[in-house]
Amino acid sequence: MKLVRTFAACCPATGCALASAQEAGKIGFVNTERILRDAGPAKAAQQKLEQEFSRRDKELQDMAARLKSLGERVDRDAAVTSESERQKRQRELAEVEKEYQRKQREFREDLNQRRNEELSQVIDKANRVIKQIAEQEKYDLILQEAVFASPRIDITDKVLRALGNGKQ
Repeated sequence: MKLVRTFAACCPATGCALASAQEAGKIGFVNTERILRDAGPAKAAQQKLEQEFSRRDKELQDMAARLKSLGERVDRDAAVTSESERQKRQRELAEVEKEYQRKQREFREDLNQRRNEELSQVIDKANRVIKQIAEQEKYDLILQEAVFASPRIDITDKVLRALGNGKQ
């Protein structure tokens, strides 16, 4: 220890590095993308959203098919229909297309809002689990975003297991 102090006194930069290495705590990393993709609560939220929005999605698919059919009919019959009939069909096509775009926009907005609500709940549960793990295993720092994290400090699997076991 006396040698380390002497060395630190002679080489201040190295001494700081040694001192900080001795003070370094336990660090962990959690891959949030994996949590949102693989965790039980995230999968349950995805299934819930699919069930909640499947009817509206089917309606949009039916409306898209109707729109396509109307468009094909207008194009196919353009040569044999009167000008007034053709304009009537084009107006109908434009109205259906406008309605389709409105419903599609509303669907996307509603789905995104609900997805954000559900994912927020999953993240809250994951954060509670991460905090429990940090306290139980005496972590000083747990990161959720990093450019690089060594597999040695990755605790994502522990968090996934804890979420799967209902420990939230």
